[in-house]
Amino acid sequence: MTRTTPSIGRVTAAIVAIAAMLPYLTLKILWMAGNPLGLDQAFVADPTVVALNAMTFGMDAVGLVMALGFIMRWGMRLPAWLVLLPLWVGTGLLSVVVATTPLSVLVEGADVLPAAGPIQPWVFAVVYSGFVAQGAGLMVSFALYARDRWPHVFTTAVTDRPVTLTTPFQIVVARGALLVTLLLGGIRLAWAFGVTAGLPGGMADAYSPSSAFQDGLKGLLAIGAGAALVAMVTGTGRTAFWKPLVVAWLGAGAMFGWGLYAMIVTAAGGPLGGNAPGVLGVVQLFETLTGLVMGMCGAFLLAERSRPAAGGSGGRHVQAAQHPLEGEDREGDRAPADHGHR
Repeated sequence: MTRTTPSIGRVTAAIVAIAAMLPYLTLKILWMAGNPLGLDQAFVADPTVVALNAMTFGMDAVGLVMALGFIMRWGMRLPAWLVLLPLWVGTGLLSVVVATTPLSVLVEGADVLPAAGPIQPWVFAVVYSGFVAQGAGLMVSFALYARDRWPHVFTTAVTDRPVTLTTPFQIVVARGALLVTLLLGGIRLAWAFGVTAGLPGGMADAYSPSSAFQDGLKGLLAIGAGAALVAMVTGTGRTAFWKPLVVAWLGAGAMFGWGLYAMIVTAAGGPLGGNAPGVLGVVQLFETLTGLVMGMCGAFLLAERSRPAAGGSGGRHVQAAQHPLEGEDREGDRAPADHGHR
């Protein structure tokens, strides 16, 4: 039966995420209102910057609503797609920041903060420390929420793969995506290890350990996601289903989220934009498209694994262990909060 009362761990992680979002959201509101706190006046007034601030404010506001949903009763009744889609993109973006920012600070120290530019160094410190905290809190609270709402995902093996009409197509898509991720991930890893071919001149000159950490992680996530998706759709391996799911989820989300964000910033132009010529632009485009295709393939797979056993297929089918969450309140929803903690 689905657990409706959030655990202490889920509540704590969500509160950490919400608290970490507030400084960032406050800065965005000030900047959109024309207050240049931490920014050059001309920079904050640029129409492109205003539009990008509105976009990123909206992204973080969605994250705040999701974090609230993880600890409120109505969050368990949200349509699955309304939870999974923004969390797929958000965790893909934030996972890279959470993993690489502490390493960058450890290696570069204060040099990790830009000394010149339209954004003052303390803004980067506030924003990225907030990203690390909100990313960790959001991912932990989402994992605990997903475990309570979709327990079958965490209790089945990767070999418990239902054979459906779309299975052959999913296998073709997954194997094709693996070939593309090997290429894209290989390029990112080459840049991380010092190869400058394909990087714009200015970016190659300014390449830092922080850049190498990000490219290296993006490359590993891309390759790992491709391999994990193949394992999931073919039912290969002797492990729990959630393990390759996490790798595919983060890797595909990172490719799509970072690729799309880079393309939007590039297309917008202005002080933050410009061209991403040659190999870099192509890599960003194919990361976006490949991440999207992998996400759609994974969505079909998750939907099919959640269906009741239809009989007649080779794998062991596991029926979802919860009532439909879009329906009316049940008696169990009204249980006292202090009875729900483990």
